[in-house]
Amino acid sequence: MDDKQIEKITQATLQHYERNAEQFFAGTIDHDVSKNIAALLEAITAPAPYRLLDLGCGPGRDLKAFKAMGHEAIGIDGSARFVAMARAYSGCEVWQQDFVELDLPAQYFDGIYANASLFHVPSAALPQVLRALHAALKPGGVLFSSNPRGDNREGWNGPRYGSYYDYETWERYLVAAGFETVRHYYRPAGLPREQQPWLASVWRRTEAGN
Repeated sequence: MDDKQIEKITQATLQHYERNAEQFFAGTIDHDVSKNIAALLEAITAPAPYRLLDLGCGPGRDLKAFKAMGHEAIGIDGSARFVAMARAYSGCEVWQQDFVELDLPAQYFDGIYANASLFHVPSAALPQVLRALHAALKPGGVLFSSNPRGDNREGWNGPRYGSYYDYETWERYLVAAGFETVRHYYRPAGLPREQQPWLASVWRRTEAGN
């Protein structure tokens, strides 16, 4: 997969969100992701308040939650419509950037929150994206991700592209990018594994992988 193919894939997925921004906001505003937010914050060892990046912030639901907790939260999304909605809803700074062309300040964030976002990155682009996130974290900083789990296939799911990893494969990508594992879990809690479609994981920046 070359750069042109990757760009075509990511733009098609972003266009889906552009067309459906209001419906997405209405359908996700009440989702309870408090366990995911807590998993990120509990792993950060620096003194609070934290500077956090919400990667794929969408309309700003979780940005608003981080801000209400007293943290400095910055959002990033590739969809112009989501960026405008997130700024209005959360009152936070929000940057418009494509995940495969990230331009982030070095060693700037205590934590990066990637809730249901990184699975849209084609596997061919994932190593460079993870290295960019690693470089944007302060030493010892924390990355949280939650993705639909799967058997390592990727492709189109309707108008959106997705990559669906099992934990072992996801771990290999993160370790290669310079992260060490903190913990992982499956959601929703309390159900048999086959009824837990989400794989959540927490990672700490090491100095390897720069």
